[in-house]
Amino acid sequence: MKKLLFLMFFTVSSYAQTCLDDVNETANEAQFVVNTDGTATHTASGLMWMRCSVGQTYSDESCVGEADELNWQQALDEAHGYTFAGYSGWRVPNLKELATLTERACVRPAINGTVFPNTLSDDYWTSTPSLLDAERAWVVAFFNSSNALKEKSLFVYTRLVRTVD
Repeated sequence: MKKLLFLMFFTVSSYAQTCLDDVNETANEAQFVVNTDGTATHTASGLMWMRCSVGQTYSDESCVGEADELNWQQALDEAHGYTFAGYSGWRVPNLKELATLTERACVRPAINGTVFPNTLSDDYWTSTPSLLDAERAWVVAFFNSSNALKEKSLFVYTRLVRTVD
């Protein structure tokens, strides 16, 4: 019974991002050009990212509002024809692309909070489907920078990317 009570407390507690000083950063600010329009460009890949999750609004250097939870097909559909900051061509990133945003020196969330403010410590869709199970697709967990296969019918968060012209 004590274990159950501890787990209940553990689940409802709120956490602040925790970072380790003795681990090399994998997604520090120097790797991004942070734009004032709510986008950030990853210098190594040349990809432009929305700084906020789909559903949030970029305002005063922060992401406000609640992020939308979408199933995999809804996320792909939402990205199709999406316009943000005057740009089109937004899409759901593939697994390798989204994994470049993970900050492995940190957890809860495992992402650079200055470049990507108010990112949820949760799963985010990728466009990468499972090769073995048509009902699943890959997600990246910004709780601890892991990745996993999830049922496409589940409701998960989304961050969009575009290839810079």
